This record gives sequence, C-alpha cells and structure tokens, in this order.
Amino acid sequence: MIAFTIAAAQSISIAGDVPGNIARHLAFMRTAAEHGVQLLVFPELSLTGYEPALAAELAIAPDDEVVAPLREMARELRITAVVGMPIRLGAASEVLIGALVLGPDGSVSVYTKQHLHPGEEAAFAAGQGGAVLEWGGDRIALAVCADFSHSSHPRQAAEAGANIYAAGVLISEGGYAPDTTLLQGYAAEHQMLVLMANHGGPTGGWTCAGRSAIWGADGTLIAVAPGVGDSLVIARRSSAGQWRGEQVAI
Repeated sequence: MIAFTIAAAQSISIAGDVPGNIARHLAFMRTAAEHGVQLLVFPELSLTGYEPALAAELAIAPDDEVVAPLREMARELRITAVVGMPIRLGAASEVLIGALVLGPDGSVSVYTKQHLHPGEEAAFAAGQGGAVLEWGGDRIALAVCADFSHSSHPRQAAEAGANIYAAGVLISEGGYAPDTTLLQGYAAEHQMLVLMANHGGPTGGWTCAGRSAIWGADGTLIAVAPGVGDSLVIARRSSAGQWRGEQVAI
C-alpha cells in the first residue's frame, strides 16, 4: 500500500464572485500542497457559492479559460483539485451542478450531480455522475451533496470498487446531525473512507454548519473541522495502511 494524503477544503464562497473565489481556491491549493495533500475536494458549487438564481449566468463549459489559473496551479503543485461550478456540456442549454476534477497533468474531467435536492430542478438539470478516479491502487468515487442522501449512490460506488467516497456538500446546521450519521454509516457499511467537504460560511441563504469531516472505513472519525470558517481537514495514510487526521486553519 502506498502513502496517500487527501483533504476537504472547507471554504467560504462569495456569491457570484468567480474571480474572488478562484483566488481563494488558489490559496487553499498552495496550503494543501505545503501539507503534502495529493487530492483536495471543495464544497458544492464552491466557485460561485450556492446561488441557483445566478447559475445560468455563471455556467461554463468544463474547459473554459476562467478555470485556467486553477488548472495551472494543479499542474504546478502536482495536486488534484475537485472544484464546484455550474456547467453546461456540449451544445446543451441545461445547467448542471458540476464538480471539475483538475489533474496534475493539466487535464479536466467532470462529475455532475445526479440527485437534485427538492427545488433545484427550477435552476438545474440532473446530471449523470462521472467515472471513478484511479489513484494507484485507490479508487475514488465522487458525490455532490444530495447524491449521498440516496443509499444507492454510495452502494454503487462500492460495487464499482471504490475505497474512498468524496462528497462536496452544502449542509446546514439543521441537517448536520442526520447527514453526518448517514455518511459515517456508509463508511462502515461499505468499508470506504468517506470525506465530506462542507461550506465554511453562509451561502445561498443557508447557514452552513462547517465541520467538514473524514471517516475511516470502519466509521471511525479521522478528522473534523471544529466549526465554521476556512479550514483544511486532512487524512494521511502511511505505507502501513494506517490513517491519521489533521486540521489546519486557513
């Protein structure tokens, strides 16, 4: 087994300010690289904030030049970053909730949210998910928020051989207890490490809970942010296969 370091980027998004949010993402990526992080996952719609009313205006193609600074930073730092953005694919006019996977080789791949939260259909269409990420002997399945509320989603990830389930989310104070109970349960049930990257501040009228977390494959909590605010929640696996956690304020 090879050593591996992953992290949840608990970031605060400014509504509709893509350049400002990109600058903040770059700072997260630099700090993550300083701590040896190889895979960094941001919250749902992290580059725009969770702003359905702005999504059609802000939606981009996955290879749009607006994300070029992030792609270049991923290549420079040799890090993979998963960032949230409303997207359109091909000639389609539908707006999808996307997670862009920016690779250390300059590549971009896409995961699109499959299961919409009630009311999201007014601004977004349901997506088709995306391929499991291959990382040495690891297989990493992505999720975006309400995806994990459907038990079939993590089950299908496990059936596809995933040993890591990484979700970019928006979880409010009121939803935190039931949602984290689900995620922790999936970790133990499917024997997958589960990462949850939550917003660190208000977005889209929601009071987000922060407290991003990572659970081990037996459901044990490895690392958690203490509250709201910008934070890195890190899990490191040694070559012996043991995971240990760390939390870094940004």
